[in-house]
Amino acid sequence: MILKSENTESFDENISLAPSVVQVKTAIPAFIGFTEKAVRNGISLVDKPTRIKSLAEYEEWFGSINPSRINPTVTNISIDVSIEINNNSITKIVPTLNPDSTIFRMYHSLQLYFLNGGGPCYIVSAATTDTVNISDAQAEIESAIDILKHEDEPTIIVLTDAHLVTIDANYYDMYDKCLSQSAVLGDRFTLVDIKTPAKVADDPVKVMRGISGNVGNLQYGAAYYPNLRTTLNHFYNYSSVNIAKSVDRVSVKVNSFTPDDPNLNDLEYKTIKDEINKLIKVELPPGCAMAGIYAKVDADRGVWKAPANVPVSAVNELTLKISANYQELLNVDPSTGKSINAIRYFAGKGILVWGSRTLAGNDNEWRYVPVRRFCNMVEESVEKSSSWVVFEPNDAATWTKVKSMIESYLILLWRQGALAGSKPEDAFFVKVGLGATMTPLDILEGRMYIEIGVAVVRPAEFIILKISHIMQKT
Repeated sequence: MILKSENTESFDENISLAPSVVQVKTAIPAFIGFTEKAVRNGISLVDKPTRIKSLAEYEEWFGSINPSRINPTVTNISIDVSIEINNNSITKIVPTLNPDSTIFRMYHSLQLYFLNGGGPCYIVSAATTDTVNISDAQAEIESAIDILKHEDEPTIIVLTDAHLVTIDANYYDMYDKCLSQSAVLGDRFTLVDIKTPAKVADDPVKVMRGISGNVGNLQYGAAYYPNLRTTLNHFYNYSSVNIAKSVDRVSVKVNSFTPDDPNLNDLEYKTIKDEINKLIKVELPPGCAMAGIYAKVDADRGVWKAPANVPVSAVNELTLKISANYQELLNVDPSTGKSINAIRYFAGKGILVWGSRTLAGNDNEWRYVPVRRFCNMVEESVEKSSSWVVFEPNDAATWTKVKSMIESYLILLWRQGALAGSKPEDAFFVKVGLGATMTPLDILEGRMYIEIGVAVVRPAEFIILKISHIMQKT
């Protein structure tokens, strides 16, 4: 840094700030799926990763769920209502949502994400809901996944509309693509939703575990089970409500249920609407909620804290009650190694996330979510913050600067409780330089190798991270 006095023309070029590690963000999800619209200032946002900060921004650029704007050939939000009337009063209302009535889940997923503590995130609209052909859903989603790899900031991948792909193997192929991207880039993590099998009688967990993939990529993802029955309401047109009237001896007080009916605001109609909203709730896979929980835990406690024993907000119940014995089966599968995290209900506590394992259940190093995500953060932060070395000579002075910079960063993390060990040497180490991480040939060819050991689980049990830079040739 050059300092200039106001009274003289002298300069001091010897003062400079020491380099430091700037920590990257750890919970910036990217939601990939189909949106009602995708436009900002007249420019299409389809296949363009777009950063948003709130649900209001999402609604402005991507819309919500408006049944009148959804192609009726693609989805038909339809509700059947059985009504019993006795002595001129409604005594019973039984609403039933027709199967697959809410096909597109992006908007509801964003609602649940923000309700569970989510913050800034990316939206990748693979197509709009009025243009997408369901038979092309896999190709559209996979194209959006490929586009996401060019965006540096996202750290979590969530597929909101993967369920549109009905073939089990094809469904998990999309997640394999996400896991592969996460592994290659090393800066993101995939949340996998367990699919309801094409054959209803099949066990969803067995189907998921039975489909092969790249075992080496499993550490970059986690699966949660079962699905969530949320407090969110469906969007529907009044005209889509089919009333099956139950007539008593006196009269029928409920006739049609159409927007232009003059009796629409009568008590009976309000009763029907309230009952529909109370009993017909949106069911979602847990990935979107977990993305919000990851963001909240990271902000409150740090990425090294397991996102477990945490309540899931805006959820009434689970689609399956998981017992302690069944959870043991989910935790570890000896044959495939795929661990699945349970979401469970506990009396007096509510619905809690009750597991924090990656899909790599048989991997002693990478079986836990906070370990993998913490190491992602450290590796990415150090790699970006040490990029200045490419303009420096590959000599002892540069190595000392690099080592000091990284050690200062790791000491801060250790003091925050991110690393195990009562003293720094039990918590981490940093190596860089000739004889430590490099050979004379490496220096001649302009390669710098940095080796970092971090004790995330137990003191002095180090996970090794390796970072390299291409520098000036000597």
